[in-house]
Amino acid sequence: VALKCIPKKALRGKEAAVENEIAVLKKIQHENIVALEDIYESPTHLYLTMQLVTGGELFDRIIERGYYTEKDASQLIRQVLEAVNYLHELGIVHRDLKPENLLYATPFEDAKIMITDFGLSKIEADGIMSTACGTPGYVAPEILEQKPYGKAVDSWALGVISYILLCGYPPFYDENDSELFNQILKAEYEFDSPYWDDISESAKDFIRHLLERDAEKRFSCEQALQHPWISGDTALEKDIHGSVCEQIQKNFARSQWKVRRKVLQLVCSIPATGGVAASSSTCHTESLMEYFLILLHSAGHFYGVVN
Repeated sequence: VALKCIPKKALRGKEAAVENEIAVLKKIQHENIVALEDIYESPTHLYLTMQLVTGGELFDRIIERGYYTEKDASQLIRQVLEAVNYLHELGIVHRDLKPENLLYATPFEDAKIMITDFGLSKIEADGIMSTACGTPGYVAPEILEQKPYGKAVDSWALGVISYILLCGYPPFYDENDSELFNQILKAEYEFDSPYWDDISESAKDFIRHLLERDAEKRFSCEQALQHPWISGDTALEKDIHGSVCEQIQKNFARSQWKVRRKVLQLVCSIPATGGVAASSSTCHTESLMEYFLILLHSAGHFYGVVN
């Protein structure tokens, strides 16, 4: 199994969020969603025993493939759509769909893709959703506008993921979050040449329906599953591996390095033990660990493997 280890010290004032995640996970049983197996508690930690997935991250698998087509992307998105549609039928909104939260079940070629990290998920019956949450590049316009929102925010995130899977870079990007959010609010993106020259019009049409500015007009997961790019034979089988992998490595390795750099900066700020009071050293170490755990959780990797 995989063990999600939650220090109770880090939970102070946030118990409701963990209770919500557990309530959501208890309702779910789907072949493309990482399952909650059991819950354990110690004086210092809460442990969520999760289904173990060993196939690695989505981007890593694409890079390792050596051959990758629009059809491969379509089949991958279909699995995710079916899982998210299942969640929506249960009244659950994930609210943090992104490539980092899509893992492969096994290392084998025919492995299923699995959705993980339900830390921000919400059961609609629990009330109107209006909390601004999620990962900046994947949030829907209505979240940024601080309007009440629903399942359509997951459809938007799936549009962003689909876009990335076909070109290797995100539809909305800026180092400045304010500029990034302006792009999202306007649904301002392009199918740039040459990266999109070999991508079918059907794929672009599919993405347009998911990255629809108006949440009322945006495709639901059920509608997206019926689109010919998913249910038909319009997805092309031309190899786009080289171009997509080059862009993934260029655009996403950089963002992962930013997380590592923040941790490294904090590590370097810890004073050497020689000549420093033990209490001071402990204080710095604890702050490092808390910050490191937050970074890991936000990246969707709050896991330890238990043999």
